[in-house]
Amino acid sequence: MAEPVNDTAHESVEGAVGQPPSKATSLHEKVLDQLRDYIIEGNVEENARIPERKLCELFQISRTPLREALKVLASEGLVELLPNRGARLRALNEADIIATFDVIGGLEALAGQLACERISEAEYEEIEQLHHQMYKHYVRTELQEYFKYNRAIHNAIMKASRNPVLQDTYASLSTSMRRIRYTANLNVARDRWGEAMREHEAILGALHRRDGRELSDILFKHLRSTCASAVEWLAEERKAAARAAS
Repeated sequence: MAEPVNDTAHESVEGAVGQPPSKATSLHEKVLDQLRDYIIEGNVEENARIPERKLCELFQISRTPLREALKVLASEGLVELLPNRGARLRALNEADIIATFDVIGGLEALAGQLACERISEAEYEEIEQLHHQMYKHYVRTELQEYFKYNRAIHNAIMKASRNPVLQDTYASLSTSMRRIRYTANLNVARDRWGEAMREHEAILGALHRRDGRELSDILFKHLRSTCASAVEWLAEERKAAARAAS
């Protein structure tokens, strides 16, 4: 696969829907992003307390901004606030994960259909650049960076749908599933990471052809496969934790 001639797509990775990040990021936003990434990347076990003292030292902050960030993550469904006892990572059951992924898959499928009707050539080229950057991190087995570009691609397709109601609905659901989507790539037995990369090749091809039906179908199946992989991996992790505790 040819490498991109520049890294302009890198600027859009951290945006909520493919937008460039603000130059003046507040302390609150910085702490929120750091804490969210820390949790999504698997540094806290299910139902475990959030280690506030450790995180304050890690991020070099006081407890006030950390606790403000925890309140936001609680509203996003990533953590649960405990009365006078801090917060813990929220555990999700299999039924909730599957049901939520079905809805997210439906939203992404609709976004793909609309994007093929409305996307500009400049927007397509941006997504193509993001894809090349993502592939580069895949080859280097750099999962954290790969995941950021992966998310940026899905958000950019959503943005190209030109439907703010769809975007808002998607944002409210997808944030709570970011940790689950990340863990899907950890399923080595299934080679989900390689499988997902091949699916993204198909996504880019359908978008290039502006084939809305094909892209819609690929995106829905892509989310279904991600969900299945994540559920399998979580089940194995829970079995291992139970064995360790016995």
